[in-house]
Amino acid sequence: MTATATKGAVLGFQDADAEVTPTELAVEGELPPWLRGSLLRTGPARWDVGGRPVNHWFDGLAKLHRFAFADGRVDYASRFLRSRAFEAAQAEGRIAFREFATDPCRSAFKRVTTLFDPAKDFSDNGAVNVMALGDRWQALTETPMPVAFDPDTLETLGVGQPPPAGHHTTAHPHADGDELWGHGVHFGPRSSYVVYAQRPGGDQRVVGRLPVRRPAYHHAFSLTPRRAVLAEGPFTVDPLRLALGGRSFAASFAWDGAHPSRFLAVDRATGRPAGTWEAEPFFCFHHVNAFEDGEDLVVDLLAYDDAAIVEALALERLRAGQAPPTPQLRRYRLRPGEDTATGEPLAEVRFELPVIDYGRVNGRPYRHVWGVGASERSGWFDRIVHTDVTTGEQRAWHEPGLHPGEPVLAPRPGATSEDDGVLLTVALEPAAGTSALVVLDAATLEERARARVPHHIPFGFHGQFARREDR
Repeated sequence: MTATATKGAVLGFQDADAEVTPTELAVEGELPPWLRGSLLRTGPARWDVGGRPVNHWFDGLAKLHRFAFADGRVDYASRFLRSRAFEAAQAEGRIAFREFATDPCRSAFKRVTTLFDPAKDFSDNGAVNVMALGDRWQALTETPMPVAFDPDTLETLGVGQPPPAGHHTTAHPHADGDELWGHGVHFGPRSSYVVYAQRPGGDQRVVGRLPVRRPAYHHAFSLTPRRAVLAEGPFTVDPLRLALGGRSFAASFAWDGAHPSRFLAVDRATGRPAGTWEAEPFFCFHHVNAFEDGEDLVVDLLAYDDAAIVEALALERLRAGQAPPTPQLRRYRLRPGEDTATGEPLAEVRFELPVIDYGRVNGRPYRHVWGVGASERSGWFDRIVHTDVTTGEQRAWHEPGLHPGEPVLAPRPGATSEDDGVLLTVALEPAAGTSALVVLDAATLEERARARVPHHIPFGFHGQFARREDR
């Protein structure tokens, strides 16, 4: 591993406590004149609380970031999400709510009485994703505790609209018209997977439930016009162990590679099971897309061979410069009347944090996906990778010493193809001790513009582009 890569990784996992009021950034190059709106992002920015680090990358306190574009200019602002988890950490000098892999010390009695009570136990540290439900923006984590915020000022507005069911819920719901579709896990003596739909203002419903004895960890799922599709890997938990085991949420799960993975489909119209298929064991954070090909379901996702990635993202390992593994893009075809499916690799170069032209092709046949790829030399994310899923052809944008994050697609107004627009990525610049917004042409990956921010932005997860006229 090179010294530059190690330094970059360490900087990306160091606290960034400063908050920035809206500040215009100097632009190198030229922003597209049609680019109007905001890139809204969330991610952990403080891992050291009360003089002690949390256990995992996912557990850092959330900070919101906004890059606002208009008339060829861009300004930047950042602000910590004032969740109850943040406020408690500030007041008590410790992590006070259960995070992904960091659990506050509690008595066995208190663990049992609060474990499945969101009001008492669940963190609302919305460090994973941001989504709009109607005109109300929310910061999300993997609990049913969204936090609303103002997309212009980044001010925290209080409790968002929680989903109707589930103790563990996806931070990747799907927008379908005026609804958000999500899925979660209900833990208990009779555990189940839950598919639900929400409309603004509290109109929401449980669509379907699938009973399960040992629930698996889920981060995302797929949605087609007729089906919701869950991918269940053999990384599962005994709900009793989760309640009584004295371990964190993540550490309570166990990998069993002797068992297959399963795909579970739910009929969106009836809520009934619409098929189960077994596949080779794999672990997955992110689905890329799914679509219907006649009666077949085609599911593309990023698969790890096992769940070692969970421990590989422990903060201690990342701060020590240990690069995590990278998943493979695989396609599964789920056929009616069959009960197995085999993953087919779609491309050679591996990547994570996938992005498609969501508004145009989500749940439909598609061609283009972008993500962050890792250097073969160091193992750290250091390039933006484009993949044509119809041909397997790949290209990459790479600049030595930079570590880009998720590339968010901003389609050109009136776009006629999936790659008609620009990619917005926040890249860590370790040599300068800062970060920059980099704007790439989505079709060619040529750099269009760059704007440096006043400080480094730690490695985060997900964001959304909000066109100005959409708000």
